[in-house]
Amino acid sequence: MEVCSHLGQMRDVTPSAPGCEDCLAAGRRDWVHLRMCMSCGHVGCCDQSPGKHATKHFGGTQHPIIRSFQPGERWLWCYVDEVMLEPVD
Repeated sequence: MEVCSHLGQMRDVTPSAPGCEDCLAAGRRDWVHLRMCMSCGHVGCCDQSPGKHATKHFGGTQHPIIRSFQPGERWLWCYVDEVMLEPVD
């Protein structure tokens, strides 16, 4: 099993928006999949989306862990350790 040294930075967060916060602010809805930051709740679009806002959020904040914000998906990803994580219940 992969190890992540950033689990302690996860918080009980509230989604910042119903879709990609940055795309919505720009009047766009062309994201492919959504990701939510587990440090602050920022909802951003995935790297297959034109904006790549989830990764840009990591680049600007260094908040390490995101989770899928897609219905039915529960996986987590640590940008720093580059590992997929199982959900923590």
